[in-house]
Amino acid sequence: MPDSAAHVPVMAETALELMRVRPDGVYVDATAGAGGHAHRIAACLETGRLIALDRDPEAVAMTTSRLAAYSCVSVIQANYSVLDTVLPDAGVHAVDGILFDLGVSSMQLDNESRGFSFQSDGPLDMRMDTTTVMDAAVWLTRATREQIVQVLREYGDVGPAGRIADRIVARRDQQRLQRTSDLAAAVEEALDFVSGTPVEVRTVFQAVRMAVNEELKHLEAGLRQAKEWLAPEGRIVAISFHSGEDRVVKNTFRAWTRPQLLLKPDGRVREKRAPEMKMVTRKPVLPTSEETMRNPRSKSAKMRAVERMRSIGAP
Repeated sequence: MPDSAAHVPVMAETALELMRVRPDGVYVDATAGAGGHAHRIAACLETGRLIALDRDPEAVAMTTSRLAAYSCVSVIQANYSVLDTVLPDAGVHAVDGILFDLGVSSMQLDNESRGFSFQSDGPLDMRMDTTTVMDAAVWLTRATREQIVQVLREYGDVGPAGRIADRIVARRDQQRLQRTSDLAAAVEEALDFVSGTPVEVRTVFQAVRMAVNEELKHLEAGLRQAKEWLAPEGRIVAISFHSGEDRVVKNTFRAWTRPQLLLKPDGRVREKRAPEMKMVTRKPVLPTSEETMRNPRSKSAKMRAVERMRSIGAP
């Protein structure tokens, strides 16, 4: 298992400041990973409580070990899209802050047996939850050419998606699509006019990973449920690394912070309700140049935060 000390949480201090972690508060780290953010939150608590979630059994084991000294922490294997089930089962009634650190973690990328990285050869897996059946090899076997093209374009912004999908389909028909090196080779074969490793290899891996784990679908559900669990003045902080993730977060937060119009059957406005939430970060918070030098993974990070109003219509 990877060493948790080697994995640096992104914008950790800024995340805690935006969440306004206090000693008696109740918090959720919805994506515990190696426990970096969770460790910092737990260290701030006295009578408070932290619920740390992750869908990855290895991450749960690592975080459980790392935070064993903190009696205020409960580590649970679960997807953040089932907060409505997890939090009542944990005896939680309201939450003062929820953190989403999205995307794949460094510990997953660094473990070649997980199949997330094109830079090392391993099984074509990419599952964040290794107890599920659908890994990347299975997904690519079952997907139609059109579905592969759509995923490459939507999640990877891959221009030559058709050419790459054709090579993926050809390789799988030849039973040559079982390892990460096979998928990387399919991209390189499709773009054989490019010298060196095409940049599309990285974005293809990203797109397939997001499809296999249904990341944006779970994110939409997780944010929606997180909002309902916030106590007055509670905050949601989200760190995204991909344009699709950030788009979901941005659009969701914007919708929450606008007045709600209730319409009559004929389309006229029946009632205008004040928003339940207010924006904390008008623009995304970006890592400093010092952090990106220290932790290259943080380079594409964007952090956004919203807060539940004390009452409907409160300033």
